Amino acid sequence: MTERVAVVTGAGRGIGRAVALRLARDKIKVVVGYRSDEGSARAVVSEIESEGGEAVPVRADIAQPDGVTRLLSAVEQTYGALDIIVHTAYGIAFGPIGYARDDDYEAAFAANSRATFQLLRDGGRWLRESGRFVFVSTGATRVASPGTGLYAASKAAAEQLVRVSARELAAQGVTVNSILPGHTDTDALRSAPVPLEQFRQEIPMGRLGDPEDVADVVGFLVSPDARWVTGQAIAVDGGLTA
Repeated sequence: MTERVAVVTGAGRGIGRAVALRLARDKIKVVVGYRSDEGSARAVVSEIESEGGEAVPVRADIAQPDGVTRLLSAVEQTYGALDIIVHTAYGIAFGPIGYARDDDYEAAFAANSRATFQLLRDGGRWLRESGRFVFVSTGATRVASPGTGLYAASKAAAEQLVRVSARELAAQGVTVNSILPGHTDTDALRSAPVPLEQFRQEIPMGRLGDPEDVADVVGFLVSPDARWVTGQAIAVDGGLTA
């Protein structure tokens, strides 16, 4: 695992940050993708380097058509190889479908669905043998919660791309999986118009998820131990969707 290279989108904070740190601790070189918060991305890189790991920050808005191209080009120029893609960046559009704007629809599908398509298409054929692709989706695709229509639909579309790609890339030894986090303690959850306590009460295990709860499952999926796990949508939610 000492020679493997990973790219993580949305790695400056939240689940993406936890994933980047986890992979680095597993001796994987990490490209820290971020959209605009350079300070947070560089802080992740500094933390990785302080623990003896290797990482580089790359600014790329994967919601834009050229963002994924820029990100993958930076990986090629820096390392010349790619073994792992973890897509944690997302677009949020909360509110009733009846009041959603066209721009809300476009933003959600650009970051959640189109970016997944581009990463699978362009990054998938570049992954080395035994490569790994992990898409961080959401438990909202399994629970019909009012206000989450566009967000859940755009994530669900990406999950289907993952399922089909798992079959198409299987001959290369590449595994492709989705993770479906439940209510996880991130900036996005804290900015929701719902008290954190209400989210906590919905979870059978009685607590919000930590970003590390999700990152540890990513760590398993990209490890040799998960070599025969592909095409799966794995809930990591404390029993929320059980």
